[in-house]
Amino acid sequence: MRPSLPALIDVETLAQQLRHPALRVFDATVRLVRPPGGGPYTVESGRESYRSGHIPGAAFADIPGELSDPAAGLPFTLPSGEQFAAGAGRLGIGAGSHVVAYAQESPMWATRLWWLLRFFGHDGVSVLDGGLGAWRAAGLPLESGEAAYGPSVFDPRPRPELLATRADVERVVAAGGSCLINALKPAVFRGEGISSYSRPGRIPGSANTPWPELLDLQTGRFLPVDQLRQQFEGAAALGSEPVIAYCGGGISATVALFGLALVGRDDARLYDGSLAEWTSDPSLPVEVG
Repeated sequence: MRPSLPALIDVETLAQQLRHPALRVFDATVRLVRPPGGGPYTVESGRESYRSGHIPGAAFADIPGELSDPAAGLPFTLPSGEQFAAGAGRLGIGAGSHVVAYAQESPMWATRLWWLLRFFGHDGVSVLDGGLGAWRAAGLPLESGEAAYGPSVFDPRPRPELLATRADVERVVAAGGSCLINALKPAVFRGEGISSYSRPGRIPGSANTPWPELLDLQTGRFLPVDQLRQQFEGAAALGSEPVIAYCGGGISATVALFGLALVGRDDARLYDGSLAEWTSDPSLPVEVG
């Protein structure tokens, strides 16, 4: 039987549960290196830094590799159910597993793994509040090298209602009726400065809920639920309208989706292609300012 753990788990609770046989802990770190003059970023795996120090027993989850579609034209694209099942099964994730995802720095990689598992029907997943930084700050032990779990069988049960396609977003822009949440930092939302995408700006009609503003930046932990609720109320994301979150490539928007789930709004959708897809088509509108 897998442990009953909350969606957001603190380091003390995780430390108490580390020996549970159904627990699967993963470092999901990725780093994005942005060229000084703008343009697409370079994706770097966090595996090497994982090897130098990770939570005892934790394995490494390769999000841009085995947990994304390698044939897609955009990085981090949602894989097919078969592709994801193969990758998750190799990692040791099965029906009886409870996954705890963490990252070494930004929580967006942990929330991306949370979203992927949830999209493919696996509800036994938590995000470590504060990630590796909180674990270190608590004086808890680390280990080096590689760790792995035995293979398992993952049965994918996709939830298409959690995904928004480009066509879905086009319909929203044309007709309204949904709340579009842009999770990028305010300057990027306004289209200022150097862009990593084909064109600067945002999808028309979007509200800005920057993912860093959902965190205590001193600790990297999520804000209390009442403060999260205030952030989302300011973007009109807690009303009756459907919510679609996006960012640059479908990663930092999952921080917003996770925050929404914490306040009880677990039906929001992710536009996986986000600005990387939207801005590459010059026929689609963008707003700046």
